[in-house]
Amino acid sequence: MASEREQKEQSEQNHNRDDEDLLHAGFRAPFKSFATEAIHVGQEPEQWKSMAVVPPISLSTTFKQYGPGEHAGFEYSRSGNPTRNCLEKAVAAMDGAKYCLSLASGLAATMTITHMLKTGDGIVCMDDVYGGTNRYFQRIATELGLKVGFADCTKPAKLKAALKPNTKLVWIETPTNPTMKVVDIRVCSDLVHEHNKDIVVVVDNTFMSAYFQRPLALGADICMYSATKYMNGHSDVVMGLVSVVRDDLYERLKFLQNALGAVPSPFDCYLCNRGLKTLHLRMEQHFKGAMAAAKFLEADPRVERVVFPGLPSHPQYEVMKKQCTGCPGMISFFIKGKLEHASTFLRNLKLFAIAESLGGYESLAEHPAIMTHASVPEKEREVLGISDTLIRLSVGLEDVEDILEDLDQALNAAVSTTTPVHLPCS
Repeated sequence: MASEREQKEQSEQNHNRDDEDLLHAGFRAPFKSFATEAIHVGQEPEQWKSMAVVPPISLSTTFKQYGPGEHAGFEYSRSGNPTRNCLEKAVAAMDGAKYCLSLASGLAATMTITHMLKTGDGIVCMDDVYGGTNRYFQRIATELGLKVGFADCTKPAKLKAALKPNTKLVWIETPTNPTMKVVDIRVCSDLVHEHNKDIVVVVDNTFMSAYFQRPLALGADICMYSATKYMNGHSDVVMGLVSVVRDDLYERLKFLQNALGAVPSPFDCYLCNRGLKTLHLRMEQHFKGAMAAAKFLEADPRVERVVFPGLPSHPQYEVMKKQCTGCPGMISFFIKGKLEHASTFLRNLKLFAIAESLGGYESLAEHPAIMTHASVPEKEREVLGISDTLIRLSVGLEDVEDILEDLDQALNAAVSTTTPVHLPCS
């Protein structure tokens, strides 16, 4: 007969399972064998004479050849590296792709993809994207002779109207940074390919990671990441990733990866590869913490509005559930008041660090209008809703109760209210 302690432990386990089931209710089923592939694909010990279970870091910049042009698969480390190959094979499997290429940063990936185009070609970009993407398209790509337009891809009619005879690339980011708009990848990909099957649809999957969303399975041609964020997950690597199914796109991008030379170091590849092994565990905890924080903020009278795709109040909540297996730790919200209230809130956070970037194990908070999106022209920020009271959170892996307590005390410091606020019971 089970002891009282055993019964209590079993009851707690059942309760936790029920909470997890509720968290994922309505979302797509998890991708089959995700964790197994993340841990094993490209990591086979048999590829090394030492039979090392963990792929070694190959720091060599060059590789001995048997004879002129007769090599063992590697010539020069910019063109190919054993440690980088392990990472790329693992990511391809996680994305449901045939190939993956790693680059020196997310923006290096953006640049490499854009170099597939020539002068006069057109790009249609989601109007609300990472500030660095906006800056690259508006201030660099246009100077190279590319024609760049922006459209709200959450409205297919606006995307359709933006397509021109010279459009060669459509750039989608979902959820968007920082206003968390969700784009229906299947609807947009089908619309673009019906207009012209040769237009390449790119999805920036940085906010979601491969664990929660697979753009290639939804009709996109290219899935890219700033792997600096969730895919690495430890705030110690700057890297970009590009995954594809099509042979022609891979051959072109592989050429550009080598020709442009924006490749990551073997050590960074090793670290990112290591981060992938816990991606499924990390994303589940990010989801759990973010959902608790979003619900807390939405019920708080000191908060004007919360934007989190896992809440029914989100405009594209149904789209999110249809194409994703869950939600990441990203929350945007508007604090009541003005810029001074947002600044006071951020300055008073103790557990959350005021810092750019996202997707690491630690909780971060930032002010998009002043920090990550300062390069976006002010008028464009106003149209997009990137106001002085908008705050972006990257909810980390800390204990949920501590995350909520930090948000509560910072709100107390920033916004006075006569309405008592009660933290949810743990």
